[in-house]
Amino acid sequence: MSTTTDARAAAPLAARTSGTVRIVGSGLLGSSIGHALSALGVDVALADASPAQLRLAVDYGAGRLAAADDAPSLIVVAVPPDVTADVIERELADYPDAVVTDVASVKLEPLHALRARGVDLSRYIGSHPLAGRERGGAISARADIFVGRPWVVCRDGETSSADLAVVEGLALDLGATPIEMSPEDHDRSVALVSHVPQIVASVLAARFVGAADESLRLAGQGVRDTTRIAASAPELWVQILGANAAPVVEVLDALAGDLADVAEALRLPDAPGSRRAVADTIRRGNEGVERLPGKHGQNRRFEQVVVMVDDTPGQLGRLFGELGELDVNVEDLRLEHSPGAQFGLAEISVVPDAVRRAVDGLEARGWKIASTTND
Repeated sequence: MSTTTDARAAAPLAARTSGTVRIVGSGLLGSSIGHALSALGVDVALADASPAQLRLAVDYGAGRLAAADDAPSLIVVAVPPDVTADVIERELADYPDAVVTDVASVKLEPLHALRARGVDLSRYIGSHPLAGRERGGAISARADIFVGRPWVVCRDGETSSADLAVVEGLALDLGATPIEMSPEDHDRSVALVSHVPQIVASVLAARFVGAADESLRLAGQGVRDTTRIAASAPELWVQILGANAAPVVEVLDALAGDLADVAEALRLPDAPGSRRAVADTIRRGNEGVERLPGKHGQNRRFEQVVVMVDDTPGQLGRLFGELGELDVNVEDLRLEHSPGAQFGLAEISVVPDAVRRAVDGLEARGWKIASTTND
């Protein structure tokens, strides 16, 4: 299915965003916003310091080339963090009638830089969609990456309700959920749920560099899930982490203390209290996972049913079709395929009251159940 079709299916029939939207920066986020708005019939004008990146975004349908006589009603700054403040300042000056927002993953540093320069920020509203992919660039852009994702909007006392409605309308048009936060709260929050996880994934994946091939052949879905985001671009993350260093260091210090406690307990695993220390760590992890919002915005725990799937065309589609016949909704899916094996494992997340119906129904249809959560 095309990204245009995805956007139309997920977005409202009539766009809240009107007029011309100028997007400065045609990388992953900028181009993805362009694709989604273009699918709604919004006029999208793209600008980028890189002519090659800009042409690529236009060729893929993210918008048109910006023109000198454009009069945008909204400007979205989607550039690397180290130039975000500079571009915001320039856009505010060049387009005095436009509302300006940015999608940088750090909000406090550019705000401080702009205030220090004495820039009038009455038309600027910082924002941040909590969405993305491991690979960047216009070629990786998708219209649907914002659907169901939080979009933080940072208002202050100077923000008019009309301008706030413009930025929140943009988020809603893209299928995101607007959430108002202060820049300080935003940066502390993303340090915990985004920036430190990136470091943890990268540090863990770096241990694989010198590992024996025999060891890596044992890797399953757990290690792939844990290190998935380690494929992110180092150049971008150096900027992000540098701009949000203090909150990140605070979380890293606490995490380092937790790891040291576990390591100390495992040095003498038979010592009094050691096993309890390890168990408490795993239990707290269980509790933390349960607090993460579920598929429908709730703290909801799903059960897993692992099904063996033959490595032949059409089998996964047949599995989904038969789950539908059983009135079982697939809340999430993970696939694991071991090298050399002629089958894969499909780990399907379902609501707890659907587990027995799924297992009994699939087994009756000839599927082999490898395990369930309660096994």
